[in-house]
Amino acid sequence: MNIIEDNLAIWNSSLFKSLPVAGLLSRNPVAYKWKATFRCWMLGEAVFWRMNDLMARSYELHKQGHLLGARILLRCGFETLATLIYLNQLIHRVMNGRMNFHVFCDKTNRLLAGSRNGTTKHKSINIVTVLEKCEKSYPGLVKFYADLSESAHPNFEGLCFGYSKVDHNEYETNFSNRWCELYGERHLDVMELCMESFHVEYNDVWPDLIGKFENWVEVNNTILEATKNDPLPI
Repeated sequence: MNIIEDNLAIWNSSLFKSLPVAGLLSRNPVAYKWKATFRCWMLGEAVFWRMNDLMARSYELHKQGHLLGARILLRCGFETLATLIYLNQLIHRVMNGRMNFHVFCDKTNRLLAGSRNGTTKHKSINIVTVLEKCEKSYPGLVKFYADLSESAHPNFEGLCFGYSKVDHNEYETNFSNRWCELYGERHLDVMELCMESFHVEYNDVWPDLIGKFENWVEVNNTILEATKNDPLPI
């Protein structure tokens, strides 16, 4: 049994094809009059689509022996996973009274519509900051990301280590593509870890959390309305 292929097949058949606003309003008209709750659904499903795409392409490149590309895509997968973990953490913080709801609204805007090149008017949240927040829930996540980043960047590993090997007996450097030799065996294990972590956040954490958050918004709607024009706390 190939766990990755089985998971990808299940994922591909489970992707949301649309997200009707009318359906969310019928689910909870009070909760979904707020844009933040709608953005939560948008983020969750967009993350799912991106994860499915990244993992499928990373797996294909691995099978073809293109390990550098496979690792770069897996690195993107960990960034995408971190976005969902972070969103779930933020929702918890709001419900526990540790984050202002309107600050949360701003953060969902930046997560969903943020950019670094001015494409949108919202500045995206630094992904390293997001990953560091996720480390509290998933110890070791930052280390996996850092290791993959070494391959993605043209530094020692991305250049010398990935494409050359010193023959100390002959006093010469031999060049070749070494990525399969270096990471071919362990790549699938790291992929499985990334996919399993996403499974937990999307299938286990998210469904229960969004229902509780909808109820929280409904219960607190009056105070949220009264404070929606207040300056955001720093």
